[in-house]
Amino acid sequence: MNDPQDPFALEVLTLAPKTVWSRREFIVSTLAAGFALAVQPVAAQTVITTSAEGLAAGEVKIPVRDGTIPAYRAMPAGADRAPLILVVHEIFGVHEWVKDVCRRLAKLGAMAVAPDLFARQGDVSKMSDIRQIMDQVVSKVPDSQVMQDLDSTLDWALKNGAHPTKLGVTGFCWGGRIVWLYCSYNPEVKAGAAWYGRFVDDYNELHPVHPIDIAAELKVPVVGLYGGNDPSIPLKDIEGMRARLQYSGSKSFIRIFPPASHAFFADYRGSYDKKSAEAAWQQMLVWFKEYGVL
Repeated sequence: MNDPQDPFALEVLTLAPKTVWSRREFIVSTLAAGFALAVQPVAAQTVITTSAEGLAAGEVKIPVRDGTIPAYRAMPAGADRAPLILVVHEIFGVHEWVKDVCRRLAKLGAMAVAPDLFARQGDVSKMSDIRQIMDQVVSKVPDSQVMQDLDSTLDWALKNGAHPTKLGVTGFCWGGRIVWLYCSYNPEVKAGAAWYGRFVDDYNELHPVHPIDIAAELKVPVVGLYGGNDPSIPLKDIEGMRARLQYSGSKSFIRIFPPASHAFFADYRGSYDKKSAEAAWQQMLVWFKEYGVL
């Protein structure tokens, strides 16, 4: 119910499922090897490579309501009831960098699972043009579908060694936006970490709600990790989100890393800012420990 005294009150649209799926042949049935075509050549001198030694790591299949989607899972070998962290990919899909992030989290004792949330709409790993990725795939992925696929990934993980109450979610760029939305959608999540996800965007039938719309009602604590020099997310948008969070008394907060640009954590890209990336990673870990995820 909207509060007429609330300066941020608005008509909050639902993320409840509206899509009816019947197609059972997905465009993507297995994950790509290596880095996505659109991000090559990678900045090889800075790429962090995390070994799978001591881990159970590799591709798994996640049952969803209309078939299966591929995902990358990494966790300590032989672990039972490991804390679960869902990893939401960028627009480039579940490529080698996302897999490495999963292994980094697994080395800390977590089960990290990154589902391919574009599996029905297209294989972005083989697209070299970012505009093509956005127009032909990303723009066609319904938020309701993503929420349900993350729920299905959670269900799969609980049946395969994840702790039932230690649930976190993190995501990058496109996935950062999804983190805010999923932490509004699923109250079972203990905490989220959103890396430079947009707060506002165009509204349409597939994307009826954006993070700015749910800030005042957000119950799951989210830490936002943002660059202070990000041309795609201006400081006015960050301050607008901060104002809504503060007005509602939310435990969520946003930390800005002044020198960093967009994708400052992506060590395979020219935007990588080592100092900011390391500080933000530690901030995320502290956040997950504070709220009982790790």
